[in-house]
Amino acid sequence: MIQIKNIYKQFSGRVVLDGVSLDVHEGETLAIIGRSGSGKSVLMKHMIGLLSPDAGQVYVDGTDINAISYAELRKIRRNFGVLFQGGALFDSMNSFDNVAFPLRTFTHKTESEIALEVQTCLAMVELPDVGPKVPAELSGGMRKRVALARAIALRPKYILYDEPTSGLDPETSNTIDVLIKGLSDRLTVTSIVVTHDMHSVLSIADRAAFIHDGRIHWVGTIKELHRSQDETLRGFVKANEYYIGDSER
Repeated sequence: MIQIKNIYKQFSGRVVLDGVSLDVHEGETLAIIGRSGSGKSVLMKHMIGLLSPDAGQVYVDGTDINAISYAELRKIRRNFGVLFQGGALFDSMNSFDNVAFPLRTFTHKTESEIALEVQTCLAMVELPDVGPKVPAELSGGMRKRVALARAIALRPKYILYDEPTSGLDPETSNTIDVLIKGLSDRLTVTSIVVTHDMHSVLSIADRAAFIHDGRIHWVGTIKELHRSQDETLRGFVKANEYYIGDSER
């Protein structure tokens, strides 16, 4: 379980997170939604200690990750897989070596064991034959899927997705959504998805947390989202060309 307790963060005098508190429940898929610049990605980076709050605490499985040594934080980070917005693949490595990178860095597996694990991960994202290809030879959607294979290589407890469908066409976005949902069920992981794509949220999430003006303005299940009469939330959803209340999950 991840617990965010009253965290504050500002950059150059601009308040980005203004007393944010949020619990991420074991085994759920939580979507963090909000307008561009609302602090969604900043909040996600606090969950793995890439950023430290100016005030407040972040607990991962009961440990305050800002009150421990860097060596201890590195151990906790091994419980996380991250799919960054652009994929963040190493351009100089082929797909196989990109996925193998965390296995070679953080485990003592033999090369034959790593090869088997890489092939398993690439098969999970439905790209079993792309190992020899470098990122420049892949489409945007394929690069994100290879990056997702890398994110699950260490069999994490938590997977963080930063705008996973950003810049993708609707068909490819749907493929990514299906993979996120499938991996959540298959690997029994807790997933946190930072996005402003409401179609994606409604496809994959169990709950949604809406950030507005640096705070968690609304949080609830997808069914509760459909029924919500909160005007600020409804305005955000409507801006995404979706109307809540039309249907229920």
